Amino acid sequence: MSLICTGRNVLLPDFSSPVPATFTVDLSTGKIMHIEHGHQPSGRHSDDPAVQWIDAGSKYVLPGLVDAHVHLNEPGRTDWEGFRTGTRAATSGGVTTVVDMPLNSIPPTTTVRHLDIKRKAARDQCHSDIAFWGGVIPGNQVRRRFVTDRHMIED
Repeated sequence: MSLICTGRNVLLPDFSSPVPATFTVDLSTGKIMHIEHGHQPSGRHSDDPAVQWIDAGSKYVLPGLVDAHVHLNEPGRTDWEGFRTGTRAATSGGVTTVVDMPLNSIPPTTTVRHLDIKRKAARDQCHSDIAFWGGVIPGNQVRRRFVTDRHMIED
């Protein structure tokens, strides 16, 4: 499946202000596959069931923002802010990815076991993409080799 979005005010790289453009997104990967300059009417692909079409008209189409410093205090302090409320608030403001800070939740995200607890708590609650920082605190910095895209690695 793919998504085609067209509009008269699309912010693209190498342009200082929005321009008319149409772009295609592969919905299986979330990646932009093709960009064409110019606004296109929706009739071209409207009969194809594998294509979703958005005509933004004169509304502004901007890339999603990344907030690399959020405190989604779940588990442990959900009454402050949890995954459901924090990511919903983020998306309402145009943020499509949040990166959770490691030390405010209970337990803090300073071990692989704690990261797994955090990921389980987030499952099926998030309205945005989410990533997690791993915390380095006194006593665990020697055991950390690297943080990969999936797990903290412990020696």
